[in-house]
Amino acid sequence: MAEGLRERKKRQTRQYISDVATGLFVERGFDAVTVAEIADAANVSVNTVYNYFPAKEDLFLDRSAGMVERLARWVRGRAEGESAAQAVLRELRDEVRAVSPRVGLFAGYADFMRVIQEAPALRSRLWALAQEVEANLEQVLREETGAAEDDELPSLMAGQIGWIHGTAIRVIGREMLERREPGEVSREVLALLDDIEELLSERVLAYAVRG
Repeated sequence: MAEGLRERKKRQTRQYISDVATGLFVERGFDAVTVAEIADAANVSVNTVYNYFPAKEDLFLDRSAGMVERLARWVRGRAEGESAAQAVLRELRDEVRAVSPRVGLFAGYADFMRVIQEAPALRSRLWALAQEVEANLEQVLREETGAAEDDELPSLMAGQIGWIHGTAIRVIGREMLERREPGEVSREVLALLDDIEELLSERVLAYAVRG
């Protein structure tokens, strides 16, 4: 369905407010900037800001919805004969090989990471988002394997598969914080993913194969 004019304006306004807020956070730090200052800089009311972003953290982590669904989406889209873990490894390799900003491989990521490191509220929100990622993945694994509610295996597997993604993203963040060249980090993380795959048991690598 084509995006209507009203929806497009709302999306553009939301993106503009987020971009203004991010610029202020990078310049002065998350805790030093108020929502009122963001509203003033974006030439909107404080109420408008809160209409688009219920919490201040949402202004900085404005793409969190896509992140929360990422692993579940990758597993749902796995190929015939491919397991859940293999799908996540494949998708991660594709993103890393492409030096994709979606996994933090871009020059400005160091500034983004610095803001997070200096703000306990953002670190706390990221931790909560990671729990949502794993919960969503567990739910998909339960649905697609037909696991019973008291079966703990989907939870255990979600934790293992989440570790794959979390480790890669954590290493990217650490290396990019040193303002290293994205292509160089990409090559190192591709090797890391090979090491991760070797560490996984056959049971994990063969779980939830699409038949």
